Parts: sequence; structure tokens; C-alpha cells
Amino acid sequence: MLYTPLSEADIFPCSDKEFSNRQCISYQGKQLYVEQLDDGSYQILQLLSTDPQDFMDAAYTPGTILR
Repeated sequence: MLYTPLSEADIFPCSDKEFSNRQCISYQGKQLYVEQLDDGSYQILQLLSTDPQDFMDAAYTPGTILR
């Protein structure tokens, strides 16, 4: 048994192809885990920060598109 907040799909991914377009980037001095979309833009999946104030900024909300 695994006791984790992650979904089953995150722990047991279907294929490596789904994760090939995901990467960590630095954007405006913040580390972000993003997914590259077909049009070349990025969608934020996760903000990687130890500063609680960073999470209050709506610009880094998961789902936001970076062009």
C-alpha cells in the first residue's frame, strides 16, 4: 500500500511519452515544473519554491499558460 497525496497516474504512468514534454524551467526567478504544449507555450503544473509568498501570486497558479 502507498499512502500518498499523488494520484495513481502520477505514481504508475501509462507511458514515457506522456512525460517527455514535461520539464523544470526557471521563469522570472522562480522554478516551475511545466508541460510544453503543441503551440510551443508552457502550462504550469507546479511551482517549486520554499517561499510561501510565491504561492500567493496568481501568476504561478497551476494551469496558467506561459507564452
